[in-house]
Amino acid sequence: MDMGLLTESLSGSWEHTRPARDALVEQGAAVVEAVLDVLCDEQSPVEWTVSADVLCRIGEASLQPLVHASAVADSPEIARRAGWALGRLKVNDLGAYEPLLNHAHPRVRSDALFAFQVRAEAATGFVDRLVPLLGDPEPEVRRRAVWAFQAIGTAAVPALQRVRRLPAPGPRVRAGALEALAAIAVPDGLGVEDQSLWRRLTKIKLLSEVPDGVHLCGSWYAVPTDDQDAVLDAFDLGSPQPVTLRTGAAAWNHDHHSWDRTRPHGTCSRVFVSPSLDGWTLVFGQSSQDTHQIEDAEDRDEALSLVVSQRCTDLSARFGSAHWYGMSCGDDWTAWCIAEDGEILRHYDAYDAEEEEGGGEPVHPAEAGYLLPHQDGFPDDAFDGVSPSDSEAFTARYHQVKEDLQIPDTCYANDIAARVSVDPGALGPHTSTSGHGVVALTACGREHGHPAGALPV
Repeated sequence: MDMGLLTESLSGSWEHTRPARDALVEQGAAVVEAVLDVLCDEQSPVEWTVSADVLCRIGEASLQPLVHASAVADSPEIARRAGWALGRLKVNDLGAYEPLLNHAHPRVRSDALFAFQVRAEAATGFVDRLVPLLGDPEPEVRRRAVWAFQAIGTAAVPALQRVRRLPAPGPRVRAGALEALAAIAVPDGLGVEDQSLWRRLTKIKLLSEVPDGVHLCGSWYAVPTDDQDAVLDAFDLGSPQPVTLRTGAAAWNHDHHSWDRTRPHGTCSRVFVSPSLDGWTLVFGQSSQDTHQIEDAEDRDEALSLVVSQRCTDLSARFGSAHWYGMSCGDDWTAWCIAEDGEILRHYDAYDAEEEEGGGEPVHPAEAGYLLPHQDGFPDDAFDGVSPSDSEAFTARYHQVKEDLQIPDTCYANDIAARVSVDPGALGPHTSTSGHGVVALTACGREHGHPAGALPV
């Protein structure tokens, strides 16, 4: 086949190339190798999804050539393309992938698991065959096996529970089954022995736990008390389960970043309440009432501001002080609210401040000596002559101008927290702790249970 003509026919938009793709699919196995060469050519002008579509629709005749391409791929991009196409072939019988589960190359085994993952309903008949992959020597294959079982869902639970009850069929298999069960069936779906094991392990870890910094993305409250029961009552939380800081922080981050909309109330069912940290109890997350009030509002930003203000007002009337902090790991949003004795002293949101006339100046002592996030501080000509694409030169000029003009650092929520309460991102051996943290259920959680997902101890 003339590669020039093939490339020309497949170059262009998805709609433009449709007739050429249809014609190639009609030729079947005869064109697989040529189209595969286009797929694996990172310099080709053909959009890779176009050539992948041809191979996928040709079906089983593309299987072994794609297996070989995946196994010998010399770049991550080629491996990704071949694996994607291999996992999505139009085959009549999913059993065509079964031999690949024993392939010598771990990438091929992972690609085969991907095929079962994307065909979750059909994969239910292969559950027992997939179980050994939970103990694969390669971590990436084990991870893909867990994802495959997670996609299959509750239909896989009996087989996984059977693995947990019986003697280990191989190294790491029982551990993988436990992780898959946690991802599918939530904590209450685990067997009695596994739940007891989790509780015992948590107790052991709590005896020697050293605080460690929390990845900050989302919002949390801080109140100056070690009365955890009072905090649970203030947020209408119930069914508290002792957890390590590591487990609690992972639960908060898992729920906040969850995009699984197939499970109702996955983001509003539980909250992590910390032990007393330097005299402050931190609450990561919000009550279900607060969450729904924000999510159901026409203007969520306005609703968030109102909910936070009211919550801090009520908490500070009860505990003397209350703070709320917000940060995002995906952009530069940050915010904080500080209240004492039932009154808001400061409520700052970086995005709101950008829209306000003049933007405002620091108004709380904790902000003294800082630039607020919406403030620039650099003169308009500070970076004249420096290309924004030259990161090294830009950084050098930034530090030079900052030092010459004595421009203050910019503060974020964690900086304010460090000055007036406790910065959860900077916890360490120096942090004084009392009691233990708990994961507690909101009103939604008490109705729907814990979100699915494995958590570290």
